[in-house]
Amino acid sequence: MIYQYLARFQATIDSRQEIQVDRFDARQLSALDGRIAGRLRFYDGSVLEFREVFRVHNRGIRKIVYAYHYQRTDGRCVFRYDNAPHFPDLPGFPEHKHEGDQVIPAPAPDLSKVLREIDGYLYPSGRA
Repeated sequence: MIYQYLARFQATIDSRQEIQVDRFDARQLSALDGRIAGRLRFYDGSVLEFREVFRVHNRGIRKIVYAYHYQRTDGRCVFRYDNAPHFPDLPGFPEHKHEGDQVIPAPAPDLSKVLREIDGYLYPSGRA
């Protein structure tokens, strides 16, 4: 199960030839635990930093700790998904998303979803 999850994560990155991989580390820590961390750079210099610590649970993967942080070249955060326990009154606690100054409930995303969201910033439709 862990090997398949790590392989799928790597395949998602490999399928995006326009992305430069600054750093990527994927490890199986035990029979039930794994870790992924990395930094991806996009054509405009923006970056996605990510990390996950996960565990096999009920024939699936449960993210114990995660963060997906996308920022512009000036260092300004565009969005960040994480499960740091600092918004206990938010529905779905501790999972949430930072968008600018706003914090909203959001379930843990997978890398494909995050990359599609970034595509919306990099390749906005209907704009010249």
